[in-house]
Amino acid sequence: MDESSGVRNLQSHGKHVFVDYVNFQPEHDWHDGQWILKILQNALNRCGIREVHAHVEVFDGEVSPPGFAAVVLIDESHVSAHCYLDRGWLAIDAFTCGDHDPEKIIDIIHESLISTSPNVTQMRRDSVKRFLHNIQDDN
Repeated sequence: MDESSGVRNLQSHGKHVFVDYVNFQPEHDWHDGQWILKILQNALNRCGIREVHAHVEVFDGEVSPPGFAAVVLIDESHVSAHCYLDRGWLAIDAFTCGDHDPEKIIDIIHESLISTSPNVTQMRRDSVKRFLHNIQDDN
């Protein structure tokens, strides 16, 4: 796009950070996902972010591959985790559209993961700006 298309006037009102891990093997038998929910909630609490709902769904391998999905809805959007336990894959994301930085949330979660699964390897960490709009749209 060129300058005439308004690229210079683009703003965002949020940020989405996502991380992929491999070799995820918790030291304890925590297949129900409640422990990761606690990790997500702890990170939000430490950042001073208000939780509005939390849920874990366990996948027993009959319909979906074994693992779980956990989500914490916050007043600024969400933080979630999805795990393929049999493959050692774990994906985490944090999306905020307020004053809090999702990078900080992910940093806290990462520290906790390293302590519960020492062999876990971060394969990717990316972020994107969200709710893109033109500056003049703010007026």
